[in-house]
Amino acid sequence: MAGTGLSANPTEYRQRLDEQSDEQIDAWAAELMRDVAIRKGVLKVLADFRKAAGLDDRSLERVYAAGGGPPASLGRDATGRLMVPAVTLWALVQGIRSQASDGRERLIAYLVENFEDLVYV
Repeated sequence: MAGTGLSANPTEYRQRLDEQSDEQIDAWAAELMRDVAIRKGVLKVLADFRKAAGLDDRSLERVYAAGGGPPASLGRDATGRLMVPAVTLWALVQGIRSQASDGRERLIAYLVENFEDLVYV
């Protein structure tokens, strides 16, 4: 797998991510969000991102809006879980960069957290 750019395990993957540019990390994070949303749904993306980035719902709302996500599009599902349109998930990438001094590390944590999904794709 290492020949394709992926790594044999999450530890090696994190090391490879550390060598990438900010632009590449951002692109991969946004692409992963899109791909996971297609296969597993937006709620899965939000839960994984919230966990990896260490955010509660209020912080996630702030990150989403700061990244350019339209605040009016943010809502809750029937059980009260935070929800955003799939086409605006990219706003989380830009938002975490603008709201957290360690935004890069949080995006890398998100990518590593989803290593198994990347291998699947």
